[in-house]
Amino acid sequence: MVNEPTPAPLLSIVVPVYGVEAYLYQCLESIRADVPAGEAGSVELIAVDDASPDGCGAMLRSYAGGRDGVSVVHLSKNVGLGLARNAGLDVATGRYVWFVDSDDWLPPGTIAAVLDRLRQHQPDVLMLDHLRVHEDGRREVDGSSHLLRGMPGVARLADQPQLLRVQHTAWNKVIRRAFLDELELRFFPGWYEDIPFSHPLLIGAEKISVLDQVCYLYRQGRQGAITSTRSGRHFDAFAQYERLMDWVQRRHPDQQLQAELFELMISHLLVVVGNDDRLHPHLRRAFFHRVAEQHRRYLPAGGYAVPPGVAGLKHRLVGRGDYLAYSALRQAHRVAGRLRRTGPAGGADNGAGPARTGDDPARPADQTTATGDGRAAADAEADRIDALAGRRLP
Repeated sequence: MVNEPTPAPLLSIVVPVYGVEAYLYQCLESIRADVPAGEAGSVELIAVDDASPDGCGAMLRSYAGGRDGVSVVHLSKNVGLGLARNAGLDVATGRYVWFVDSDDWLPPGTIAAVLDRLRQHQPDVLMLDHLRVHEDGRREVDGSSHLLRGMPGVARLADQPQLLRVQHTAWNKVIRRAFLDELELRFFPGWYEDIPFSHPLLIGAEKISVLDQVCYLYRQGRQGAITSTRSGRHFDAFAQYERLMDWVQRRHPDQQLQAELFELMISHLLVVVGNDDRLHPHLRRAFFHRVAEQHRRYLPAGGYAVPPGVAGLKHRLVGRGDYLAYSALRQAHRVAGRLRRTGPAGGADNGAGPARTGDDPARPADQTTATGDGRAAADAEADRIDALAGRRLP
């Protein structure tokens, strides 16, 4: 009797695990319990224990021991999120791969919808919508989710350029494995590892599909998450952007594309430099000047579309390397935000400052939409900053 080889799964889900003991079971169960009846062979779950210092390793051994289709890779030393994803990718056998972070989870019905769309469109990249979930249970639509609306069938980035502005993470994309190998893409070490990985996927894809459905629940404010951790490691973003820009220059030397990525890069770095949850005040000046260096190094020869309003003002200050004026502008918008929250009735200010906005460059940190007295105060402060800078900005 000849044993027939077991068919490869359609989808491999790779879950890197580190320090998430309180959230791990919810994540794993949201995947396995969501696999439809009769589809067990279509999905494999690969958890990567990145030498987690808590009880995650033991939890993974127990979880995989009683369930088919679940395997665990135990790393002997901590390598970080990107390299842990690579370790899972190395053993994945599915035609498609999806990287899910272990502190997040999937809503019911997600796996069936993803499998159906993969079979229907057979894309290089399938993009998914998500919600941000706060510690108090509040769910928030991402600022870039509207860019996924109304896209029928499959498309290329040239036909749907707005897709480049969707949250640039690995977990909102399901990727054809052979396509990933064609691009020779893997994750690099360090923080902000998604930057040189996610954008090339969209740039190189011939077939992009969008599943306009919430398929991912993105946990906000977890202690230990990099978006809420003050550290000098946020400087890793510069090396990751250098890798991205160098890749684009080698493989897709298109001036319009480079200008678009340049604007996104500066906007994102401005999110980081303006966020108190990420940078200690004593690091802010140095980070700003590194942004200015990136601006000089990668400024497209034909220029780029500077954003309107305050965001554009920040871009111009970066271009001039004027930290004094940037710092004054940042403070002005904090004042305007307090005025906006108190309003004309003089309500109490809670002192919370502007809401943290993650990595969404469409909503830069410290950028408020002031109205009434707040807008007038911001406009007056902008005029004062122009005077400090020595001339009106173009």
